[in-house]
Amino acid sequence: MKFRKAVFIVVFAKTNQGIRYLLLKRKLHWTGWEFPKGGIEENESKRSAVERELFEETGKKALRIKQFGFHGSYRYRRKFPERPGFFGQFFSLFAAEIENADVKIDTHEHSTYEWLSFNEAIKKLRFPNQKKSLKIVNNWLSSRN
Repeated sequence: MKFRKAVFIVVFAKTNQGIRYLLLKRKLHWTGWEFPKGGIEENESKRSAVERELFEETGKKALRIKQFGFHGSYRYRRKFPERPGFFGQFFSLFAAEIENADVKIDTHEHSTYEWLSFNEAIKKLRFPNQKKSLKIVNNWLSSRN
């Protein structure tokens, strides 16, 4: 069974109301809320994949990027023609800080976005691996203040 290598990117901004997390509303392959993520291309480093995916999905460049030791995998619920031979993804967790501003979403993959508090974001995320990723980044940010 072949798993595509990917990155999960918990995107955050520091605001007057505290930390806000960026969630994108997915419309390609499934419908629901997620943070930016994507596959690592051949001969691409994980960090380069984070920078590329962040820009493709938000139009923004990171102020800073942090890699975490959290990894996981999941199986796709169905086959995707644009991912021949892959049955799921193996991901590595990153956090990226960007400016709290309007983002330019990739309208092929997402329909809208929201900046949310931790409590609001955790309620909107559907999958356990994404909820756990958000908790890890939130705990890290909370320990720094």
